[in-house]
Amino acid sequence: MDAEYPAFEPPLCSDLKHLCRRLREAYRELREDLAPFRDDRYYRLAPMRLYTLSKRHFVLVFVVFFVCFGLTVFVGIKGPKAIQTSEANFSLNNSKKLKPILIRSNPLSTYNQQLWLTCVVELNQSKEMSMQTSFLMTVKVDGVALDGTTMFIHNKVHNRTRTLTCAEKCAEIIVAHLSYLNYTQYTVTVGFEHLRLPLKDVNFTWKTYDPAFSKMEIWFRFVFVVLTFIVTCLFAHSLRKFSMRDWGMEHKWMSILLPLLLLYNGRKKVFDLLFA
Repeated sequence: MDAEYPAFEPPLCSDLKHLCRRLREAYRELREDLAPFRDDRYYRLAPMRLYTLSKRHFVLVFVVFFVCFGLTVFVGIKGPKAIQTSEANFSLNNSKKLKPILIRSNPLSTYNQQLWLTCVVELNQSKEMSMQTSFLMTVKVDGVALDGTTMFIHNKVHNRTRTLTCAEKCAEIIVAHLSYLNYTQYTVTVGFEHLRLPLKDVNFTWKTYDPAFSKMEIWFRFVFVVLTFIVTCLFAHSLRKFSMRDWGMEHKWMSILLPLLLLYNGRKKVFDLLFA
């Protein structure tokens, strides 16, 4: 009925049919533009070596990948630990009032990267007893220069509210964290305010990056910077004969990702040079 008498169709149906017809035509034109044989573009595309690999070379690529992956896992397991710790125990001598505690760190270098100070409180009570309380902790950090002078890092003493949770033993509390080391040694003065509990002992622990791990990390980053630079140069050299219009989707993405990877590793390398 509608095909024989199109004039009697509602205007909305006519518009919808016209819209569908236009969409089909646009899709057909787009598919023809993306077809590989459009203007012989298929024969002008820059070749991808991955698509022309033989089975032997394809297997070799995977073997090399898994060997490199296994090597990195082995180095990560057998290599130096990332974090090294050193204990700084402090005895309260059964004093009724907990006075500020002065703690001096070990000699440090820029290879230590960062510094943490944590503490574990031991209560003079039964281990079966569990409790949770909040108290005020005051922290003052001083840096010790090479000539032995002490520099006050911040303009004020930090006051932080900490929560002490104890079951069989009390949970570890982070006292201070320095994200970058400007001095060769630090002294931290810690005060416990409004902590009215029978304390037995307070154990402090310094945590830093292992210098051996930092050096290994720097060498790994340097090797990857060199490899990324070589791969980027080879990739650019292989595409010098082709116009950008003949690049495939893989070539375009690789031309973006490789420079970004080089910039990322280069930025890290510039930061690592500060350790030298």
